Amino acid sequence: MVKLFLVEDEIVMRDGIKSQINWEKEDIEFVGEASDGELAWPMILETKPDILLTDIKMPFMDGLELSALVRKELPDTAIIILSGYDEFVYAQQAVSLGVTDYLLKPLPPGKLLECIRRVQEKIEMERSQPDSAWSDELAREQKDAGKNLLFRALVT
Repeated sequence: MVKLFLVEDEIVMRDGIKSQINWEKEDIEFVGEASDGELAWPMILETKPDILLTDIKMPFMDGLELSALVRKELPDTAIIILSGYDEFVYAQQAVSLGVTDYLLKPLPPGKLLECIRRVQEKIEMERSQPDSAWSDELAREQKDAGKNLLFRALVT
């Protein structure tokens, strides 16, 4: 099960997103919501979501600023940005922050769920793979242990 946190300043949009998806059926834990990045940030640090779904333009702290904080503190969190602005500058900034997806509002029916499922599948696949850095280190240690054993066998 993956954890999702929603940040959207428009209450109608936020409620619509929450109600249009059967989170339990999709094997997603809806861990929280906030109306802006400033309110969301401490809750995100506490809940450590796997997916952050955030609007781009919000009062106090916008979605790009929030995404930068999340990327720094929780680098494995996938970020999906919702935007009513089809402006290249926003998309460019989002890409530079390493967001997973950038969706334009209004969303066609099923588009958000399709995106969330794709991200969820990627997260679950990564979780099922052994950590390659750990695996590489283990392989090196095993190789070194083998060399040491061989050396001792040759010396004695």
